[in-house]
Amino acid sequence: MHKINIHEIIDNARFNQFHWLVMCLCALLLIFDGYDLFIYGVVLPVIMEEWGLTPLEAGALGSYALFGMMFGALVFGTLADRIGRKKGIAICFLLFSVATVLNGFASTPTEFGIFRFLAGLGCGGLMPNVVALMNEYAPKKLRSTLVAVMFSGYSLGGMMSAGLGIFLLPTFGWEVMFFAAAVPLLLLPVILLYLPESVGFLVRQGRNDEARALLQRIQPDLQIGQDTELEIVEASKQKTSVLDLFRDGRLVGTLSIWVAFFCCLLMVYALGSWLPKLMANAGYSLGSSLSFLLALNFGGMFGAILGGWLGDRFDLGKVVVVFFAVSVVSISLLGIKTPMPVLYTLITIAGATVIGTQILLYAAAAQFYGLSIRSTGLGWASGIGRNGAIVGPLLGGALLGINLPLQLNFMAFAIPGIIASLAMMLFVLSSRRASVAAAPLMATKA
Repeated sequence: MHKINIHEIIDNARFNQFHWLVMCLCALLLIFDGYDLFIYGVVLPVIMEEWGLTPLEAGALGSYALFGMMFGALVFGTLADRIGRKKGIAICFLLFSVATVLNGFASTPTEFGIFRFLAGLGCGGLMPNVVALMNEYAPKKLRSTLVAVMFSGYSLGGMMSAGLGIFLLPTFGWEVMFFAAAVPLLLLPVILLYLPESVGFLVRQGRNDEARALLQRIQPDLQIGQDTELEIVEASKQKTSVLDLFRDGRLVGTLSIWVAFFCCLLMVYALGSWLPKLMANAGYSLGSSLSFLLALNFGGMFGAILGGWLGDRFDLGKVVVVFFAVSVVSISLLGIKTPMPVLYTLITIAGATVIGTQILLYAAAAQFYGLSIRSTGLGWASGIGRNGAIVGPLLGGALLGINLPLQLNFMAFAIPGIIASLAMMLFVLSSRRASVAAAPLMATKA
């Protein structure tokens, strides 16, 4: 009997049809996730008028789904470790799809908020599990790029939401936007049939035959017999705590990445929730306002792919600093009257450097923390960021409530980008110092 390390097989595998399948299915799930999350910004101008909501009330209503996301990530992340990523993903997908359909039947803001919270639970649980599954199966040299390409499905979902809104809202009303979420439910059997389970989970459960079959698909020329023992190398047998994130020179880096996550997600959800309404207030038609949201998400998809490519070739922290700096300029210029082609270009750039940067931050955090504390580091950074996502719609509502000029609204949305850019500069310097400090230790061990 001989042993094989499943991580080595996956890391060194050549990209093949199996990887395509995993990436496409995960991207498809994130398309539906993105549709659900950006749908609120699409229907916001209509429901504010129909229900007589103040900007502050509308901002609070938009935050319910984001509260749900925060709890969903905690609940379903833990649950998936026990029942498997595939079942966890299927439960989350079913939950947010059904809750979104029920949103179309809401007759009061209270009912609407309850269903948005439930949908947020599913969305929040789906995203980390899908990212973790893609990370597990992606070859090491393509990992950042494949995760970025997969994550572009999130922006594509936002584009679908805005595109459908342009055609359906004027004729059928806001309810049909939520009823459309019933269509993805038809794909649930496909997800259950073709999405692979985590190979690590299968090995830990003693389901070695299923694990061997998956490894054979990952590396078809590999000889795996019934006598082959599958080995998982755990990074550390010791329990980790959040305090480990601040040890060994990581204090400044951890605080910096937390600030960057918070500010980035604040901008993502402030723009996603309020861009159509701000543009409608500026005199643009509903169709034009929704097309701006379309451009924002198209930029996010492009920025995710470009950022992943640049992150694999250059210093990722510096790439993030540049993205944040460009986002500040592009968002600040949105409040100035410009020709339509220029305005669309600015919105696309803003989407690329805000939504795209959200994905780069996950990669930067994963590279900063060692394997033994990586899950803890990502979990806490994401959790801090979710607080920014909750604040974003509330901030937009508060700004509209005091009737600021359009330019000042967008300048206020850009301020978190300045803070995030400065935080990431500190992060780059901290990472460099940590690497220099670790070099003598590595040499001694060698």
